[in-house]
This record gives sequence, structure tokens and C-alpha cells, in this order.
Amino acid sequence: MVQDVITKEKIEKYLDITKRAMAKAKIIAPEPSYAKKIADDFMKMAKSYYSDAVHFHEKGDYINAFASVNYAHGWLDAGARLGIFDVDKDTKLFTLSE
Repeated sequence: MVQDVITKEKIEKYLDITKRAMAKAKIIAPEPSYAKKIADDFMKMAKSYYSDAVHFHEKGDYINAFASVNYAHGWLDAGARLGIFDVDKDTKLFTLSE
């Protein structure tokens, strides 16, 4: 049985993808709407999980880095699909619905 391994190169690839996604995602929900509070929370969660991923990566803990970076990107995807983030219709970095 061949087992997939989370290598340093693989986690660095996913960290880069999520870093680019965070840079692209812009909050578009207007003040003082409830949607703006949700957008702020989603972005805070994405940034927190990304920070955790970087921390784990630096410690050589690629399993937890991989889990954290996937959570970070999940928050960004959710915000993009809900329409609280403008991602410039980028279907490479985000999972958008039509």
C-alpha cells in the first residue's frame, strides 16, 4: 500500500495557496450589517488558523500545519461562497458556486 506523506514541500505549497487566497479575499459586507460581523469573524478565523499553520510548519509538525491550513482555507471558501468576500471570481483559489 502506498501512503501519501505530508512533506515540507507539500505543506509549503498549501501555505502559499492559502496566503494568496487571504490576500485576494476582500470583505464586501457593508457596515453596520450583521453580514459584516460574520465576514470579520470568518477572516479572523482564517488568519488565526493560517498563523497556527505557520507555527506548526516552523516546528516541523507538518500534520497539524496541514490540518490548520485546510481549516484556514475552508473559512475563506465559505466566505467567498456566502458572498461576504470579493475574490474577483477566482475559481482557482476558491470554490465558488454559480
